Amino acid sequence: MKDTATPREGLPFARACDLSAAPSQSPWLVEGLWAEQAVGILGGEPKCCKSFLAMDMAVSVASGAPCLRRFPVRRTGAVLLFPAEDALTAVRQRLEGICAAAQARLQDLPIYVITAPRLLLDLPQDRDRLRETVAAVKPTLLVLDPFIRLHRADENASKEVAPLLGYLRELQREFQVAIVLVHHVRKRSGKDRPGQALRGSSDLHGWGDSNLYLRRTTTRLVLSMEQRAAAADDVDLELLANGPALALTARNLPPPTAEGPPASASERILRALQGATQPMTMQQLRQRCALRTTTLCETLTLLCQAGRVQRGTKGYTLTAAVSVSTPPIGSTGNGNGKQTASAANINDLPLFSGETQAGSAGTQPAQG
Repeated sequence: MKDTATPREGLPFARACDLSAAPSQSPWLVEGLWAEQAVGILGGEPKCCKSFLAMDMAVSVASGAPCLRRFPVRRTGAVLLFPAEDALTAVRQRLEGICAAAQARLQDLPIYVITAPRLLLDLPQDRDRLRETVAAVKPTLLVLDPFIRLHRADENASKEVAPLLGYLRELQREFQVAIVLVHHVRKRSGKDRPGQALRGSSDLHGWGDSNLYLRRTTTRLVLSMEQRAAAADDVDLELLANGPALALTARNLPPPTAEGPPASASERILRALQGATQPMTMQQLRQRCALRTTTLCETLTLLCQAGRVQRGTKGYTLTAAVSVSTPPIGSTGNGNGKQTASAANINDLPLFSGETQAGSAGTQPAQG
């Protein structure tokens, strides 16, 4: 008897060299914080300002103002927010406070809030309603806060959590939207690596392209960043009041530039030392310049060898002849079109692992 079974259809495939090239635009949605069209976790203990940070990202993406007054936005657009635990009046009050800090007006921004009392991602009808809402708003950023209110599954069971995360990944790919999922960490997890401290299945940690973690110490509120395709570092934050308005602000970071790439490691160090009234220690420079320790040490070594920086018993200072009000190093030449050895530009110094002329790996996405 002749076999009439229908041949099985294989999976689509292509040669690697025929895959689409990397896009020419910035790989960041918010530079240094959240990658373009990334999904991920914004995690932390209760009362660590997770919702404040999520709303700050929303205002930044909607307005184009730097997030936390420091991190430039590379793509603006509409934002869709579901605040499952906060009263809608409180949501508006927080957003207006952040807008005041960002010098924006809430009524001018395309921020949309889902006002439904319940959204459960383990219910097919709720998943369909969310998909229809995303299709209608076409947001650049979707914020879901917090994960515990979005399902009835066992967070510790991978087989129950994985389908929920898979659905959100499908949304991201279908609508090219970045997704921030606010989540809690386990109790007494302060000594754990931030991603490993997340409550529930390890799938949550592995799912994220960009992950942010907030934690409190006795005197600090610390933001740790974790990127799938870029280096990251810790940043100190503080919650500042402007009258009745509250907003998070980053500390110990160089101010953002309106145009052009971020300053190089050497430029950051020279500017920090120029503004100092006394010698600066390695720790002070690392916090002020937002550089990794390895990059900082190697750059300081070259600057000392070039005679731009000197090291004393109390720390580092600029040499007397250095000025950074013009280009970072020295004069433009000796009159015959050539630079003297003492006027070598700092951008001609060799680069270190993880650094480009535009900045260290802590501010630049990895290539390849």
